[in-house]
Amino acid sequence: MDSIKQTLGVGGSSGNSPRLAWVGLGNMGRGMVKNLVEKGSYAAPLAIYNRTTARAEKLASTLPSGKTKVVTSIEDAVSQADIIFTCVGDDKAITDTIDTALKSPDAKGKLFVDCSTIHPDTSNKLAETINNAGAEFVACPVFGAPAMADNGQLVCVLAGPAAQVARVKPFCKGVMGRAEIDFSDQPHGTATRLKIIGNTFILNMVETLSEGHTLAEKSGLGSDNLHQFIETMFPGPYTAYSTRMRQGDYYKRDEPLFNVDLARKDARHALSLAESSGAKMKAVEVADGHLEMVQKHMGSKGDIAGIYGAVRQEGGLKFENE
Repeated sequence: MDSIKQTLGVGGSSGNSPRLAWVGLGNMGRGMVKNLVEKGSYAAPLAIYNRTTARAEKLASTLPSGKTKVVTSIEDAVSQADIIFTCVGDDKAITDTIDTALKSPDAKGKLFVDCSTIHPDTSNKLAETINNAGAEFVACPVFGAPAMADNGQLVCVLAGPAAQVARVKPFCKGVMGRAEIDFSDQPHGTATRLKIIGNTFILNMVETLSEGHTLAEKSGLGSDNLHQFIETMFPGPYTAYSTRMRQGDYYKRDEPLFNVDLARKDARHALSLAESSGAKMKAVEVADGHLEMVQKHMGSKGDIAGIYGAVRQEGGLKFENE
């Protein structure tokens, strides 16, 4: 009987497909929901909650009829699902979200899957809180830019009890992502620890590109010539960020792809993790200083790629490469 309940999902889903809910619709969340709806196997409709209801309604209007349902509270999302995915901005937001969700009388027995980028200590605390409430938890942060989320090309990192991870994996590779990193039966914070350290690679990549393009311009090589080298040697993310810098996308966007506030949050987590481990991350310290300059120059519209503008300023150039 327990195995049957596990397959169906506690809460009474129909057939072999669990009922799903999604909480949080940032740049990444929208693409992940899109792929869940288009490729996932679940008992429709998928309940969608976002603090701004209009954003959830706008997304739902672009998806196949009958596959989603917009709900107006976290409690409604919990009551209508067996598996509740969350993807929010920071540690406080996910802690508040889970605290609210667990107030629902329907929370017991549900599986919560968090895709947020948070400190590993927060993940472990969430697991304890959720388990104490009689529910289950899997940490599932993802690697990839919003465009990769839209195209189902994310890399999903899963940690938690193997039986619960197995319930989440059908929605990862081939649906929301192109690959999985499986940390079954390891502490939940293992997944977010990898996510935090992995994000420093992205931060340092943007820092390196920013310094390289600025030096190329200042030394007479020119950004176009440097970009040819980057395209040839480093196709993929390096070329994509190099293109954004050359085209001025780092300051022209109305909505950032990787918000500077969130990038600084990730940097703080990495530096905190390093300090507690007795390690140093000097490159992250430098990049975070440039992110602070981006915050001052662009405010809430600041993007991680704006590091290029900060490095340009340090080199005596304008922030914008007009």
